[in-house]
Amino acid sequence: MNNQDESLLLYLNEAIATTRSKEKLFKIVTEKLRLIFPFDSVAIITFDNALQYKRIFLRDLIDSATTLLPDSAEAEQTQIAGTPIELFVRDPHVQQLNLEDLLVEYPEYKPFKRLHERHMVNLTVAPLRTGGQLVGLLVMAARRRPPFSPDDMLLLGKISSVVAMAVSNALAFEEVARQERQKSAQLTINNALLSSKNRGQLFHAVATELDRVVSCDYFGLRIQRRMAATESFAEFAKNEQGEFTVLGADRWEGVTDRETMQAETFGLFTEPSVHGGLDFLELTTRYRMLRYSAERHGMRAILGVPLWVEQDQLAVLALASKRPDNFTVADLELVRSLVPQILLAMQNLFAFEQIEALRAQLEQEKTYLIDEINTSAKFEDFVGTSAVMQQVQTRIRQVAATDTTVLIQGETGTGKELVARALHNLSPRRSRALIKLNCAALPAQLIESELFGHEKGSFTGAVDRRIGKFELADGGTIFLDEVGELPLELQAKLLRVLQEKEFERIGGRRVIQSDARVIAATNRILEDEVAAGRFRADLYYRLNVFPIRLPALRERPDDIEPLMRHFLERFTKQMGKPVRGLRERDLRALRQYGWPGNVRELEHVLEQAVIVSEGPFLEFAGFSARPVPVPPDTNTPLKTLKDQERDHILAALRQTGGRVSGPTGAALLLDINPKTLEARMKKLGIQRTIGVAE
Repeated sequence: MNNQDESLLLYLNEAIATTRSKEKLFKIVTEKLRLIFPFDSVAIITFDNALQYKRIFLRDLIDSATTLLPDSAEAEQTQIAGTPIELFVRDPHVQQLNLEDLLVEYPEYKPFKRLHERHMVNLTVAPLRTGGQLVGLLVMAARRRPPFSPDDMLLLGKISSVVAMAVSNALAFEEVARQERQKSAQLTINNALLSSKNRGQLFHAVATELDRVVSCDYFGLRIQRRMAATESFAEFAKNEQGEFTVLGADRWEGVTDRETMQAETFGLFTEPSVHGGLDFLELTTRYRMLRYSAERHGMRAILGVPLWVEQDQLAVLALASKRPDNFTVADLELVRSLVPQILLAMQNLFAFEQIEALRAQLEQEKTYLIDEINTSAKFEDFVGTSAVMQQVQTRIRQVAATDTTVLIQGETGTGKELVARALHNLSPRRSRALIKLNCAALPAQLIESELFGHEKGSFTGAVDRRIGKFELADGGTIFLDEVGELPLELQAKLLRVLQEKEFERIGGRRVIQSDARVIAATNRILEDEVAAGRFRADLYYRLNVFPIRLPALRERPDDIEPLMRHFLERFTKQMGKPVRGLRERDLRALRQYGWPGNVRELEHVLEQAVIVSEGPFLEFAGFSARPVPVPPDTNTPLKTLKDQERDHILAALRQTGGRVSGPTGAALLLDINPKTLEARMKKLGIQRTIGVAE
């Protein structure tokens, strides 16, 4: 070894001791090597400790203007077995090889093909050892075979030992930097995870922090189910300002086969992997969703890590980039190291959101239960022992313990809500709430929100999320009063809940399950409504599984006196009034009256009598002036229900001076929605001005 060679070795040793950047070190080594050994390209390949895998540490084409760092495919670890590298591992010594001979034996080996395309003809390979351990190879390629003497080969062996030490140091520095980068990312993301319990805010912070160490254009946490659409847990994409924004459902506008496209990708990321460049483009030919991502959003690389994998379900953390060489194996390992934190955050969020949903449900149930208690005080039990009421109670006992849907039919004021409450209280669901909705009491546009709830911002005025009645009634009972008033478009949605036990909130994408027993009530004859096209036949048959018909009060005259005694006892106690007698003539008049308002009308008459009476007997102010229908006989035909309804509405209008709505209107007296009353008046030819229509 001459002085020049010793100087070169000394220079390289000093460079190794003072240089930490592997790129700078690589440049120094290649420049000095080329002074002695003529070559046109050089590469350093490193091995794992078990000599099972290799990766390109650095490579350079000497006549190129810039250093060619490895792309994502070359940076990945690949197996040594089955490649020409296996020959050098088995026989690690300095050797020169003819590239054309190697191509004969390995015609499809891409690195050899690329060198051949650049007109390389010769390879010089030197093993890199530290402490007797083979850590890699120094590979020099030339367009002409260089004339190496034995001394040159010996010198190259010594230089390779120095280079091996430099590579080992650089790898060690890389590992330290990787660990520091990983810890820094874990710390910042952990702080983000502790900063909020709101799903959107939390994972927006995670995406932002992760982007600092693994740059990406898309961040997504997605739950995939076999043969089903992907559920977005949290998804963000960068806008033109480089900031992450939430991806909404509107991004799929115009995509007709989204769910099938998403289902096709099930299993793509059951193992952590990176796909970029040509590898990603090859995937776009197999997966339409990736092709859509590439064509619509310009994505060229994707990194995916499974958070959990089950037989028919998996959760995936996916990052995507518009740069084909954006993600490296080191990035993949860093993201994998964050999986436990992100998985714990998802589990905590699931639990927190479930607790919040239950808390909101309990708050709503509390409101309804208080209302139920207050309402229940009006009817402590069924009053009356008539045969028709005994039959009603028998049917209630028969069906109460089941989950069968019940349809209660009867005129206004016959006690349909009382029957619904009895069905609930006698059922196994009595520990949960009875949720009630009067379908005639709300505008059509609000009934859907009341039934199914809505998400914040789903329509004008939706300033917060609202839990619907069906969600509140989960595990309990929902009572749909005046179900015959439902608009046709809502009838279809109600039918779906009855059939499939599931629905979505307005503006929501998540399917919500509801195990609610349905009890419906109506004073309409639904068979006639179906025939007229105002009520869906399929919904009618779904509701009319177990019908209960409540008799009108005129059909149970024997129950009038017990009902009177019941109401009088309650009202005198509530108002602190003395107990007053009941004249026989008043009792007779009350029995003979037709009671078009049924039990509710009787209750109101007695309440008014308790309030106004001052003497020893109850005074029924104005009651005697009401028309007393003549009991039907064989010579007097019965009035139709339509005529009776008309007479009853006219009587109410007389009493209120023709006023329909308001605190002194006929609607309040008849316990009916003013708009419903106006519709019935129009149908029956009754005008607001009493005396004109008569």
